Amino acid sequence: MSSEQSEIRLTMAQALVKYLSVQFSERDGKERRLIPAIFGIFGHGNVAGIGQALYEYGHDLPYYQPRNEQSMVHTACGYAKASNRLATLACTSSIGPGATNMVTGAALATINRLPVLLLPSDYYSTRRQGPVLQQLEHPISVDVSVNDCFRPVSRFFDRISRPEQLLTALPEAMHALTDPAETGAVTISLPQDVQTEAFYYPLRFFEKRVWSVERRLPAQRAINGAVAWLKQAERPVIIAGGGVHYAEAWDDLQAFSENFGIPVVETFAGKGAVRKRSDLLLGGHGITGTPAAAQFVAAADLVISVGTRLTDFTTGSQGAFNNPQVRFISINACSRDAYKQGSLPVTADAQEALRALAMAAAQIGIEPRASYLQEIRDAKNRWQNFVREEVYRPTAGETMSQGELVGILNEESQSGDTIVAAAGSPPGDLHKLWDVSSGTTCHLEFGFSCMGYELPAGLGVRMTQPRGEVYILIGDGTYLMNPTELVTAMQENLKITVILSENHGFQCIRQLQMYRVGHSFGNEFRARDTKDNTLEGDYLKIDFAKNAESMGARTWQVKTPEELRKALREARPETRVCVIVVETEKYHYTPGSGVWWDIASAEVSADSTTQERRAEYEDGRKKQQRFHY
Repeated sequence: MSSEQSEIRLTMAQALVKYLSVQFSERDGKERRLIPAIFGIFGHGNVAGIGQALYEYGHDLPYYQPRNEQSMVHTACGYAKASNRLATLACTSSIGPGATNMVTGAALATINRLPVLLLPSDYYSTRRQGPVLQQLEHPISVDVSVNDCFRPVSRFFDRISRPEQLLTALPEAMHALTDPAETGAVTISLPQDVQTEAFYYPLRFFEKRVWSVERRLPAQRAINGAVAWLKQAERPVIIAGGGVHYAEAWDDLQAFSENFGIPVVETFAGKGAVRKRSDLLLGGHGITGTPAAAQFVAAADLVISVGTRLTDFTTGSQGAFNNPQVRFISINACSRDAYKQGSLPVTADAQEALRALAMAAAQIGIEPRASYLQEIRDAKNRWQNFVREEVYRPTAGETMSQGELVGILNEESQSGDTIVAAAGSPPGDLHKLWDVSSGTTCHLEFGFSCMGYELPAGLGVRMTQPRGEVYILIGDGTYLMNPTELVTAMQENLKITVILSENHGFQCIRQLQMYRVGHSFGNEFRARDTKDNTLEGDYLKIDFAKNAESMGARTWQVKTPEELRKALREARPETRVCVIVVETEKYHYTPGSGVWWDIASAEVSADSTTQERRAEYEDGRKKQQRFHY
């Protein structure tokens, strides 16, 4: 310390570690550590800087060792999502490929509005060494490094070229992490030499700081306008997004829906927004949603969006809203999202906005319409009966369908369990079929739909959830991309149960390919046929169970519903990682929602089948409408 005892001499990396150890978030009077742990893979760019700092000063910032840099960002995202964005993890990497491996995770975090703190190492700031190992040499921008790739996929980016710059950079970073409207990936690029440079930092910089996560109140004028529209509406619908979860507005949403007779449909991020049984919940909406949800959204004269970005999977590429008189109200913490679709914007926290709307609607006497309620119940019952009779029943002569797998998994799940999915057909099937009313949580990442997210994100979920099962539902294609965090799970005793649907390829993309091209090409796991030099030979035989066993998992290989139930029941009390490989029917898909998706077929082709698909596509485009943004 300095003679005045008001400063302490630390390296930049040491100061960073000490600072992160005393940052807290707060909402509704409840405090928690904002960044309770750090993941990292060390290389020459950070081992002597961040690595040394964690060794000496990281007692309150536990270090976790992942297998892949992209994976550790996914773990941080899973942790942040399961924490309703009130806490996250830090991730440190070396220079070069270690840093760029995190870019995909950064994009996922920012697109999904999930806070993560990324600390990639960078080139030497002094430059006296000349070009260093893994440094990019740009011909006209000498100060550019590969870390500049993070700029477009980060909500906040800074490069620390002097150790004292932490004094302004870190508070800015914490603000971005705790801002409900602007959160996402926060990247602080750390030149490897500056990490080890010392500076006299003020002691007050390392005092506990609590960052309040704001619940923005709605403007009364916006509430009055929204209630006036609701009073006029005859067929209102609520689209519930992830903002309902992040605002912890589950009870407020359900009360608003039931008190005023408004059906609720859910986006991927909003899955499970209505937590208890409700006759007005029509399930997932959009490309992979339920036909019942699509029916009511199509006919709606008022769409109330709560905490959703309204991407094409929800809007049906602007073809899901068919009532020519439809109007939109959007409740969102982010003003940019609140204005989408030409909405009447209610820029506010979802919980606060729903409470204000409910109070105002009650004051002017808005009540449910009995005929509309009956119509909703009838549509929901038809869908539920169809699922029981068609989706969850075995098909003669076929192996188990993935829909049947989801039904069994839902039946075997218990209160406190979480299921995670992100890419391929599993998230779509869960969006359509999963029921959270027994007390489960459905964790779907589909903003970036990133293959390889699921397993590492499940570790993040487990870190927040000490009890209950954490199920990871993935296909064989996703497993092959990123199975190695099974080792991290074993190392840290983070029990997860992986349900691997083995259907021999990227079958959901093959389904889309058949729909828009008319021919199968390059989406199944087949050997090369030497006769015509195509990948149309025998299906590859891959022993996924043996692979998982080699990384410490207990495994099962099942083919029947009975075997699956038995494996799930045996896995529940198991303390180590479990992997259940389920043989599923390749071309048996869950039923479509009827919502159109703008994936264009080739405009010019000599192939008659593709020509037919283009004609179908052109016909589908007629559903699209233009809304003012």
